[in-house]
Amino acid sequence: MYVVDDSPAILDSVKLMLNMEGYEVDNYERGSEMFNALSTSSKPDVILMDMWLSGEDGRDICKMIKAHQDFKNIPVVIMSASRGLGDTAIESGAIDFIPKPFDLGEIVEKIRYYSEKAG
Repeated sequence: MYVVDDSPAILDSVKLMLNMEGYEVDNYERGSEMFNALSTSSKPDVILMDMWLSGEDGRDICKMIKAHQDFKNIPVVIMSASRGLGDTAIESGAIDFIPKPFDLGEIVEKIRYYSEKAG
């Protein structure tokens, strides 16, 4: 799975928790880096992505993923401190929205659900 967030602390904590649950996690601080990795690496079961990345909007990255024939079926979960933007995250093609601050248990639960559904 891929985790995309411009906060190293969030990347580290989410990766640690998901690794403990048995998931292989690739972290990216920019959506453009993650999108490039999609073309060169194996496809992840799920992408967990922040809405507000340094200079990038996660909703735009999600739209790019969903517009690409090879990636459109990868579930994308968007998270954000902007709680009122869950509807726009879903409109961009995300399968779910997680408000920040989040509970790591909730993230694990959602990732498990969408991984099993995708796999």
